[in-house]
Amino acid sequence: MAYQLYRNTTLGNSLQESLDELIQTQQITPQLALQVLLQFDKAINTALANRVRNRVNFRGSLNTYRFCDNVWTFVLNDVEFREVTDLVKVDKVKIVACDGKTCP
Repeated sequence: MAYQLYRNTTLGNSLQESLDELIQTQQITPQLALQVLLQFDKAINTALANRVRNRVNFRGSLNTYRFCDNVWTFVLNDVEFREVTDLVKVDKVKIVACDGKTCP
């Protein structure tokens, strides 16, 4: 089963809202909607693993960290993100990192 982290993105939320609407109007079954979401999870994880090649460096102060169920969670303060010539500064950021190699 693929990670479901990307269901809370704009794209994932839009998909879920559309599927809910189709269920409400009885154009699809809840089981079919679940199958679509599972396919979305697989597709987005595969696409990000194989197609994204950009690298971003970041630096900040580590506030907290946690490792649970093969998932790292980091909370950083005063973070700078750098990509070639671009620089973005934020007060606080939460990073969730999952081991993609253990995901089927």
